[in-house]
Amino acid sequence: MSDLVLPIVFPLLAAATILLLRRGAAILALVGVALSLAASLKLLRAIASGDSATLLLPGLPELPLRLAAEPLAALFSVVVASVATCVLIYSVGYMKRESGLPRFFALMSLFVAAMQALVLAGDWILVLVAWELVGLCSYLLIGFWFQRPEAANAASRAFLYTRSADLGLYIAIFILIGAAGTSEIAATLNVDGGTAVAAGLLLLLAAMGKSAQVPLQDWLMRAMAGPTPVSALLHSATLVAAGAILLIRVAPLLAPNVLLAIGLVGGITTVAAGLIALAERDLKRLLAASTASQYGLMLIAVGAGVPLAALLHLLAHAAIKSGLFLATGEFQHARGGTALRCLRGVGRDRRWTFLGFALAAMALVGAPPLSGFFSKDAVIAAALSAPSTAWLAPLALAGTLLTGAYLARALRMLWLEREEGESESRPVAGARWMGVGVWALVIPAVFLGLTFGPIEALLGLPGPEAHGTTAMLFGLLAAVVGLALGWLVPAPRLLGPFHPWAQSGLVIAGGLTFWIGRPAMAIAYGCQRLERGLYATVLSVGRGGLFIARGCGRVERGLYAAVLGTGRASLAVAHLVRVGDERRIDGLIFSLVAGVRGWGDRARSLQSGWIHHSLAISAVVTAVTLIILLSASLSF
Repeated sequence: MSDLVLPIVFPLLAAATILLLRRGAAILALVGVALSLAASLKLLRAIASGDSATLLLPGLPELPLRLAAEPLAALFSVVVASVATCVLIYSVGYMKRESGLPRFFALMSLFVAAMQALVLAGDWILVLVAWELVGLCSYLLIGFWFQRPEAANAASRAFLYTRSADLGLYIAIFILIGAAGTSEIAATLNVDGGTAVAAGLLLLLAAMGKSAQVPLQDWLMRAMAGPTPVSALLHSATLVAAGAILLIRVAPLLAPNVLLAIGLVGGITTVAAGLIALAERDLKRLLAASTASQYGLMLIAVGAGVPLAALLHLLAHAAIKSGLFLATGEFQHARGGTALRCLRGVGRDRRWTFLGFALAAMALVGAPPLSGFFSKDAVIAAALSAPSTAWLAPLALAGTLLTGAYLARALRMLWLEREEGESESRPVAGARWMGVGVWALVIPAVFLGLTFGPIEALLGLPGPEAHGTTAMLFGLLAAVVGLALGWLVPAPRLLGPFHPWAQSGLVIAGGLTFWIGRPAMAIAYGCQRLERGLYATVLSVGRGGLFIARGCGRVERGLYAAVLGTGRASLAVAHLVRVGDERRIDGLIFSLVAGVRGWGDRARSLQSGWIHHSLAISAVVTAVTLIILLSASLSF
């Protein structure tokens, strides 16, 4: 079996085995994802040594499915498997007291397999298949606690928003395949002109849905109704990362005007989502808004024409954000909720977890020498070197400042002394598993920046132009100012009149719920009513047919009864004939035979052989004969 298939096959087999056996779900899932990580590392090592491979699989006529081994895909594969392994280790402790564990771990394994297929896909048809599987698994995982109305609503909203944007991916793929004559991704990236512009804008729409970019960011905050391990996996290296990964992979295709649109979407999102995070009162929702903001920074880098900077920030963010979410899950178990007022002072009770949270938070802010310092520096340098730097650089710096502000606010609430009457921390079941998962991600969040040099050499992508010192100074200044404002100034004062609007998610004129969600639901309800009407019509026709069938059944039963009656009458006649034959005719014949035999017996008794008997009989016969003759003569 090709090494290209193994990162996908191992978690896929784990999911199938879990569903089949329904026991040992956590161990099977861990084994599957660990083997996937080992296969990904082996693949990356082979690619780094200069090897390359393409595996063709059966697909559509003249459009085979491809798995392509190239440096970027192999690197993404390692990132997906690494984060998934840490999250599943954490899940063993987090889900210890939950029911439905086979379903949870099977879905997580299937989700990892689908994401591996997405990053290793070498053609657009396989990308579509994996994209759909990723969306389906995210819907099922967000709605894992489907008994809770908020979880079911969040899953439906995520599905609706992302599926609406996925239409852009479908149309873009149709355009690219039609223009290039092949579904191979590498070949379609050579398309230019109006085709490239249209495809690029449609791919941007698909990325906006998956990466929760303005105005499609609302679903991401609501998705926090799912289990925390799901949030950590979705927000770091899988579902939400899929949009940024898509744009990084198609960067050679993107025309200058498309790059400007991508940069502006990312810039607006990083500021808008940062304001929402600053006003949030729930730690998980704050981190969700932060995710949208950080992917906005990645889109700024792509729009600046430096996808390498976006890639580096994606790698750092994968470790950082998953570590933040996992630490939040442990705080949640200690206090029974994720509201900031409920978590006040929890950092003093769970110091090791708080230390991990603080390190990851400072890495995301961009504090040196943590990984986020290097990736943020690359993003800001890319914005400063872009043709549209007048737009992108201020937005990137504003996003960096807001990152420091909302994370400083969260750190302050977690460390403040608990006030009298507030909830106390309680023992956390499975804390050791959870601690291992948290620190397995915090450590790369701290040291991952040291690997950026070899990664740049492996990928061979162009970096930003020489603005390193300027970008570093601006980035550090923005981070420090943001940290100071977030720690010292309360959010209502900091945001002023914008605070209520930020708390509502910066909704304008009812938001997408009013403009897209409600019309889509109205159309769905209309289709449902139409379906019910058609069903009723078909049912009426069916009932008419059933009535006719019943009438025909009655006629058939009548004919059957008539035939049965005729048969019964014939049997009765036959019975009578039989009785007459046996008891009348046969009886008469048998009586005559018996009489003749009786008379014969009597006649035989006359022949006794005695002479005096014979003489007596002769005398009697003679006398009788004479009497008859005399009588006859007298009558004349």
